[in-house]
Amino acid sequence: MTRQLNKKVCLLGDFSVGKTSMIRRFVFNMFDDKYLSTIGVKVSRKTVIVPQTDGGVELMIMLWDLAGSQDFNQMQASYYRGAAGAMLVCDLTRLDTIENLHNYANNFRKINPNAPLILAANKYDLIQNNLFSEAQQNMQNQIKDIATQLNMPYYFTSAKTGEAVETVFRHLAERLVSN
Repeated sequence: MTRQLNKKVCLLGDFSVGKTSMIRRFVFNMFDDKYLSTIGVKVSRKTVIVPQTDGGVELMIMLWDLAGSQDFNQMQASYYRGAAGAMLVCDLTRLDTIENLHNYANNFRKINPNAPLILAANKYDLIQNNLFSEAQQNMQNQIKDIATQLNMPYYFTSAKTGEAVETVFRHLAERLVSN
């Protein structure tokens, strides 16, 4: 027996970390390296089947792509309302985007305290081909520490190559169904 659910998910992170590209890769299996800044919010949808012992759940995920901003305001608070979960996205080539993850998580949890979070450390393709420098190793350790502190799983993703994009969204979908 298949159940049907609709769940709202917010993608949160600074400007230009790849939130829109992550959604485009997941929903349409496409990547475009032209940068288009999101103004306000853009909503996309995708249905995924989440296997369960009783047959599974047909989950319609409504992906809210929020404009990147470190400042939390009333508009963002209204976007967060009713969200079942969130994906925090940072850019592995920009340390400041990693340092801002706590703010996004804390602001989201003020509105949705029990909603699951997941972390996508994006643009992995830009660092994985290099030998891991000490700075990159420290950055990976920092990602792991932040994910532990915020009690969320994390993935190193690349919207460009598609690496781990499907996996991170499917993991979040599983958490939404079981939450």
